[in-house]
Amino acid sequence: MRKKQRLTGAERRVQLMEIGRAVFASKGYEATSIEEVAQRAGVSKPIVYEHFGAKEGLYAAIVEREMDDLVARVTASISQGTPRQRFEDAVLAFMAYVKDEPAGFAVLTRDSPTAATRRGLTRVIDDLAQRVGDVFRSEFERAGYPSKVAPIYANALLGMVTQVGHWWAAEGKSFSTENVARHVAALGWMGLRHLPKDPSPAGAKRETKRKG
Repeated sequence: MRKKQRLTGAERRVQLMEIGRAVFASKGYEATSIEEVAQRAGVSKPIVYEHFGAKEGLYAAIVEREMDDLVARVTASISQGTPRQRFEDAVLAFMAYVKDEPAGFAVLTRDSPTAATRRGLTRVIDDLAQRVGDVFRSEFERAGYPSKVAPIYANALLGMVTQVGHWWAAEGKSFSTENVARHVAALGWMGLRHLPKDPSPAGAKRETKRKG
């Protein structure tokens, strides 16, 4: 009979994170126990504690890894191409993550009671918005718009993509992620194309005409 190969410390850590991600995604933070993670991994509880300290440490490590993955995907997508191509590719990269890593997306979108991991996806959006905002800033300057407002649009567009990701994961899978990404990108891009340099409140011109 062949002896079971023993995992290295690094391999064991990856294994525990993969199993932990699946359990957290399906059960949520509160209902997940170290006992279950250890049992699924075929190890004792002290092994899990040795790698992560406690449930909070395991959860935090998983969230950090998922955030790094998502940020890397979107950052790579905006590294080259025309502004429109970069925007469309960023939306597609986000949607591809939702499709490829459903457990990771579920973990990021769940609330956690721990301060270190609370609002994981919000932290991702903050990071992405900063990077996407840099692209917008240069384009705003080139087009004669005030570059200081770029973060407003970066956060607004990423918020829109995140909400669409939620919807697709829950009930929109009859649409391909590519199709959804094209629609979202078109909506966002057309809005940016016709962006006024100094937006006025809706109906402002009408009110001025009436007074005249």
